[in-house]
Amino acid sequence: MKMSIEDLEEQARLIRRDIITCTTIAGSGHPSSSLSGVEIMAALYFGGIMQYDPAKPQWHDRDRLIMSKGHASPLLYVVLAQAGYFSTDLLATLRQIGSPLEGHPNMTRLPGVEASTGSLGQGLSLGLGHAFAARIENRDFHVFVILGDGEQDEGQIWEAAMTAAHYKLDNVTAIVDHNKAQQTGWVRDVLDYSPLTEKWRAFQWDVQEIDGHDTSAVVQALQRAKSTEGRPSCIVAHTVKGKGVSFVEADYSYHGKSLTKEEEQRALEELGWQ
Repeated sequence: MKMSIEDLEEQARLIRRDIITCTTIAGSGHPSSSLSGVEIMAALYFGGIMQYDPAKPQWHDRDRLIMSKGHASPLLYVVLAQAGYFSTDLLATLRQIGSPLEGHPNMTRLPGVEASTGSLGQGLSLGLGHAFAARIENRDFHVFVILGDGEQDEGQIWEAAMTAAHYKLDNVTAIVDHNKAQQTGWVRDVLDYSPLTEKWRAFQWDVQEIDGHDTSAVVQALQRAKSTEGRPSCIVAHTVKGKGVSFVEADYSYHGKSLTKEEEQRALEELGWQ
């Protein structure tokens, strides 16, 4: 599937609507962390970047997407549903007892989920495992890993970054959803790791720094990353936590709480759905 930029922007609006709706029904979840990565996920699945077939979720040559920041599961679930992996009706069961849409992704219960994530810092290492497997089996697929910026605190991230560069794994792309906030505050106050882009460059990755809500820029960066040869790629995407909903953008305390019904109504109005 390859949408135009205009259609991708409309798709992003649909994704944001469904994130707000399903987390409000659940009464829990991480809407703000999900809203910041919408344009990235829309471009990957609907912009002609990833090769995949929802009718054959275990197809060997599919590209892999690992949501390392597993708490952003509503974003992953909404996109997989809209891509056709399962019915969008299932979104209303998010975080309900018995639902395969658990608080963090569970690869044993839902097609399209490539890795069970949630314990931060591990997704890139999992991605490297897939990338090594492709090389060993002489298969031509690419691995994309979406990382949180608070997740950059984890030492395992940098072990994986060093390893990928050493082995010149050019079939893996790390995308940092750099929304500047984490659960307990602004990233710069919790643990200031700046300059982030320079750190990835120092680890010998091909690094691009973009506006993560500029759909054209996101598509172009992903295309370049997928075609880069000889070293892994990193995209540092500057985003806004809670993008599209003014009162969520301004308050990092929405990291781990859903909107009330009244707030849902206000959010949908701001997104142009009412």
